[in-house]
This record gives sequence, structure tokens and C-alpha cells, in this order.
Amino acid sequence: MAKYEFTGDTLEHEGRTLKQIRRLSDGELGGWIESEDNLSHCGDSWVGDGAKVYGDALVFGDALVYEGAVVCGNAKVSGNAKVYGYAGVSGNAKVYGDAWVCDDAWVYGYAKVSGNAKVYGDAWAGSEAKIYKGELKK
Repeated sequence: MAKYEFTGDTLEHEGRTLKQIRRLSDGELGGWIESEDNLSHCGDSWVGDGAKVYGDALVFGDALVYEGAVVCGNAKVSGNAKVYGYAGVSGNAKVYGDAWVCDDAWVYGYAKVSGNAKVYGDAWAGSEAKIYKGELKK
């Protein structure tokens, strides 16, 4: 069962055409995705408030991406994770569990942020970093 639809509005971003979404249950406007492959129709996952998800990136489970955040490449955001506050997740990075990435932080490469971990405050986590139940703050 579908949980969102495309509004018909598009946005050019880094050579890609992103489409705005609208939640079917309440009509709330969402953020921007490149295709339905970027946001699962299962669970309560959502892309809102100017956030962008594109490439082979996927948001699923009950994860939330909002407040101008970017998820791209082959990145995955799942579980109850939150990515917001102009933060980014890219490459093959994974953010899951109850983890947060926020406040201009960036997670990239093969990094994994999970559990109750928080990456924030202009911090960068890359390569093969693994952050679980901790904080990375700049």
C-alpha cells in the first residue's frame, strides 16, 4: 500500500531531478526523492522538511530524514534513526537503530552509526568508522 505520492514539483540537484512527495494519510508535504526506490512504502519512514534522498540511497523502517538533510550514494538509513539539521549520509554508510546524525555532521564511506549513537556538531565520520552507543562531536 502506498504511503506517499509525487506532487508534480521537481528540483534539479547535482545533475539529478528530484521529486517532491506528499504523505497520503494527512496530505503533509515531504522532502525530495529521486525515485520510489529511495523511500520505502513500508513502515513509518519519512523524508520531510527540504531533505533530499537520491542515487541508490534508501530510507526505510521508521527512519526520519528532515530539516534539509541529504542521503545519497548507496547510503541506508533505517530502524528508528534520524538524520536532520543539514546533516548528510553518503557513500555506503549506514545509520540505523536509534542513532542520530544531525547539526551539519556527515557520515560517509563505509561508516556505520548504530545503537543510540549520535554524530553531530560539524563532525565527520568516514572510511570504516563504527560508532555505537557513543557520541562523535566536533
